[in-house]
This record gives sequence, C-alpha cells and structure tokens, in this order.
Amino acid sequence: MSTNSIRAGGVPSATVRQVLAASDALVIDVRAPIEHAQDCFPGALSLPLFDDGERALIGTAYRHASPELAFTSARELLREHIEPLVRAICASAGHELGEARIEQRFLELTSAGLEALQREFEPCALSALPAAPVVLACWRGGMRSRSLTAFLRDLGLERACALEGGYKAWRAHVVAGLQQWEPVAPVFVLRGLTGVGKSLVLRAIERLRPQWVLDLEALAGHRSSILGMVGLQPVSQKKFESGLWRRCARGFETACLLEGESRKVGDVILPERLWSALRTGTCIELVTSTSRRVDVLLEDYLAQPANRAELREQLPFIEHRIGPVKWKGGLVALLDAGRERELVEVLLELYYDPLYRHSEREFSYAARIDSTDPERAAAQCVEWIEARRQA
Repeated sequence: MSTNSIRAGGVPSATVRQVLAASDALVIDVRAPIEHAQDCFPGALSLPLFDDGERALIGTAYRHASPELAFTSARELLREHIEPLVRAICASAGHELGEARIEQRFLELTSAGLEALQREFEPCALSALPAAPVVLACWRGGMRSRSLTAFLRDLGLERACALEGGYKAWRAHVVAGLQQWEPVAPVFVLRGLTGVGKSLVLRAIERLRPQWVLDLEALAGHRSSILGMVGLQPVSQKKFESGLWRRCARGFETACLLEGESRKVGDVILPERLWSALRTGTCIELVTSTSRRVDVLLEDYLAQPANRAELREQLPFIEHRIGPVKWKGGLVALLDAGRERELVEVLLELYYDPLYRHSEREFSYAARIDSTDPERAAAQCVEWIEARRQA
C-alpha cells in the first residue's frame, strides 16, 4: 500500500467489540511496559514503542515544553529501535518483511512533523475486520498506535489496524459491563472460618462444574486477609476488574458460586453489583477441625521456603492489633523458632476467628458441609445445589 493511499483513506480502526469478536486477532500493546503491567486488552502482546524511562522523558517534554518538542524527542528515540520493533511485530504476525529499508522509510514518513501526521493519520472506522487482523493498541488510540499502524501498512502488512479509543476504550467497556452486570443464575456463597479450605473446595467445584465458579481470590492474586499476599502476586484494581468482567461476560450455568469475601480482596475493591450479589446469595457453611485448618494454612502460607521472609515482615502488624503474645514470646519469635503450628493456632484463636465471627453475624446458612476432604465437599455442594434447583 502506498503512502498516499494510507493518507487518503485514513488509518483503519477497529472497535473493542469487533476485536473481542475476532478469535484470530493479534493485539499488540505498544504502550510502555509499566502501562501494560497495570492492565491491558485481553491477550495483548507487549511490544512497546518506548520503555518506561523514554515514556517519562517524552511526557515531560509534552507537559513542560510543547507537543512539537515531545514529537521531535520521540522521533529521535524511536529512530534507534524502530527496525527491531517493526520486525518483532511482523514476526509475531507471520509477515515477511524482506530487505525493507525501515529506518529510512520511518524518517521519510515522519519528516513533516506532528501536525501533518495528525491530519494525515486520522482514524477511519472499519465496517469489518480482515482475516487475522493485527491490532495496535496505545493509551487512547492516538498517535502511537495510528502512526505505527500506518507505517506497518506502508510496509505491506495490510492486516494492521488501530484499536479505536485504545486501552481507554477497553477500560470503559469493562467499567460499563460491571456496572450493568446482573447474576442471571442464582448465587451461592461458600462461607466458613479461616482455614476451612473455602478456596480448595471452590476450585474442586470448578473442576466439576467449570461454568459455575467465580474465583475472586485467583483474580485478585490475594487471599483476602492481612497476610493474604504472602507467596502471591496481587494485581492492580484495573487488572482485577478486567479479569472479573471477562469471567462475568461468559455467564454462569445453573449457579454462580463464589467464596465469601469482604468488600476488599487485598487492595482491590469489589464492584457494587457483585458486592450486592455476594451479600444476598444463599450461604453454604464449610466446617472442619482446628487441626485441619492449621494444616491448610501451613500449606497455603509456608509451602515455599521463600514465603517465610514475607510472612515474617507482616506478623508485627497483627501483633500490634491483638497486643503482644507475651506468653508465647511473640508471633515473629514463634516463626523464627520453627513453631509454625503454634503460630497458626494463636493467629486463629486471637485474630482470625474473632474477626470472622463478628463479620458473619448477619448471615444465615442454608447448608453445612464438612470440608476436610475438599473433593468430597465439592461433590456434596454440587449435589446440594442441583437438588435445590430441581425442587
């Protein structure tokens, strides 16, 4: 495709809904790594135009000098790595570039300056996507994605298009979806004291009935307690909501089953519609012995040796809340002495159980199931829910 034909027709742009519906779409996130890490369009491959430092430099020039100076800085920075970037995109798309003079062509296309590019690379809505589209996404569908799309098309990758509205359009899609979500299937909530194995039972149910389960802790990367981040990787609010909406948008068959949580799962906050469904769902209480609860928590928090340091760092906060455990030597001392079972028993007795009983006073339980064997408990939950649905 010639440069003139690109400019005459504008830069082809696809909507969020079009891209979501295209199972063969390759989405390339050209934002900086720090932006991609916070959240991205589902399945997007990160191939940034600029690294985090370069993005900050250009942003400073834009805010404190002028857009033209920011463009000049961006052009000079990009000149150094435009060729490996373009070749990486084309390789991912299965497009052969051959001996294209990428840097020279880049300098030619950008020589007219920012205003000229903004006029020439206006978005043009696609009525339908091509087969195997290559979709370039930046923050808001601006010059990063549009100029790179135009450049790729000029190099022969005519399947390239820009994501209309960029990541912000995906974010708006997620927020609107969560604000409007209604659980069509009846909601059931697994509740029980810390360590009864709610997550173990939930995930065992998911293996039996994959379309029933909404696993909030897996989506958040957090166990929803003061120590819940130990050994995990908590995600941002935006990434949590993106994963949550993707699951909710698939719908639930027969039942929507989730674990009882507070409004916050770690640092992420549950959307209003979901929080309301969780609080009004039918409650199933899971029960087991204290010994079994200690086993579950030890496996959760100390299965990996590296978790000990992270746990040790968090324990003083709990000790401050409950007061010094003087007769035990303190929580950190119990951990350092290898008295892990004793530590967990103290945490349950003095912190977690009183907290849980206070928070659960308003709920009543429609069923009680022994969770000592998670697989057996899962089968009993499924049987109970299906029998209730058929009654």
